[in-house]
Amino acid sequence: MTELHDREVQDHEVQDHSVEGADFVRAIRSATPYIHMHRGKTFVIAVPGEICARDDTDRLLADIALLSSLGVRIVLVHGVRPQIENELEIRGIPSVFAGDLRVTDATTMDAVKAAVGALRLDIEARLSASLGNTLMAGSRVRVVGGNWVTARPVGVRDGVDHLLTGLVRNVNVAEIRDQLLTDRIVLVSPIGYSPTGETFNLRNADVAEEVAVGLGADKLVFVLESDPGSWRMALRAGDSGQLSLSQAEALLEAELEERDLSPEDRNCARAALSACGDGVRRVHLIGTEGASPLLRELYTRDGCGVMISAEDDYESTRQATIEDVSGIRSLIAPMERSGMLVPRSREQLELDIESFSVIVRDGTVIACNSLVPYPEDKQAEFACVAVHPDYRGRDLAAVLLRRARTQARAAGLRSLFALTTQTPHWFLEHGFVRGSASDLPAARRETYNPARNSIVLIDRG
Repeated sequence: MTELHDREVQDHEVQDHSVEGADFVRAIRSATPYIHMHRGKTFVIAVPGEICARDDTDRLLADIALLSSLGVRIVLVHGVRPQIENELEIRGIPSVFAGDLRVTDATTMDAVKAAVGALRLDIEARLSASLGNTLMAGSRVRVVGGNWVTARPVGVRDGVDHLLTGLVRNVNVAEIRDQLLTDRIVLVSPIGYSPTGETFNLRNADVAEEVAVGLGADKLVFVLESDPGSWRMALRAGDSGQLSLSQAEALLEAELEERDLSPEDRNCARAALSACGDGVRRVHLIGTEGASPLLRELYTRDGCGVMISAEDDYESTRQATIEDVSGIRSLIAPMERSGMLVPRSREQLELDIESFSVIVRDGTVIACNSLVPYPEDKQAEFACVAVHPDYRGRDLAAVLLRRARTQARAAGLRSLFALTTQTPHWFLEHGFVRGSASDLPAARRETYNPARNSIVLIDRG
């Protein structure tokens, strides 16, 4: 392919993915809280060698470089399994495995070193060039590596001596942290060294886990060959795509038995649970399909993978039940007293409970809303929105709005509307436009109270 054709293809891709007007504004507004939240945080990203060998790896590396440019401190841990296989084939050396673990003798170790060295140089070069074809051309991504991992031999397992296959003994966290403070991407290979000068072949999932735990990383991200968003455990994660550690532990073994996952994916999934149990608060499992899954997982509310949280009390968004009535009443009572919401009795709340959605954390209702359909007019009212004072500032109301929009579409309704006396700006910022009482469904116009002078806002999707 000629250089001119390359440029034409790149220009075409940029045009296809351009965002203009209201969509652009909405995308920027939705990403801004995450940009602010992630700046200065430390993320460890593990990329198996299978993905490093793919033709579309440059897109993933460009996303990693973009994270760095947005102020995220990145440690990138790469795998090398297929590259080792290729090097062994060239040298005529057979691969020997005991389960998912390679047996590494001296001749195999020479092939490992060659494969790691070649891939490492390739990643460094591609990261350095990853912003060259973007609007950030001229920005420099600096990459650094070092011998920060010490290792020990696996030894004999089930009667098999694994020779130069090793386990992580220690990670020089202080030096890695010093490099991160200079805004460099730290590149770590699955190689470890012993104090006596031996070199050991390590699993990249183990290295990523130990580096993340040692650094106290804010996030550990495993990029997998398969799509975790399609796993059964992802369905159990609900609207938020999040599982507590205890939930994930209960589901993962069954998942691994049901699915024909690669050895790398199995190792990464198990390392994810282990890291979460050892103090990494958020671990993400993502695939590679679709537009920039790494960015979508980290900078959108919906995400595209599975997140495992070290906190068993992580909140979930769900349909309200009769057991939630007391929690909802506690949440909306102060707003009723202030006049922000129209008062409703406990009995009325119990009758209307099926219209409510809630966000619950550790058994406490921390946010709620009601969605009242008017099917004859293809509309629904987004009402009774309340967020616990301790959890304001996290835009939980936007999570409920997203759910309401999804519910309305599923019911065949064309638009939402809301009535408010004090917070019209929030609705306007989230895509609503000002309307009037004449825009309300006929049944709702009959109950509209002009004395309250509520502002009518319309969300036309």
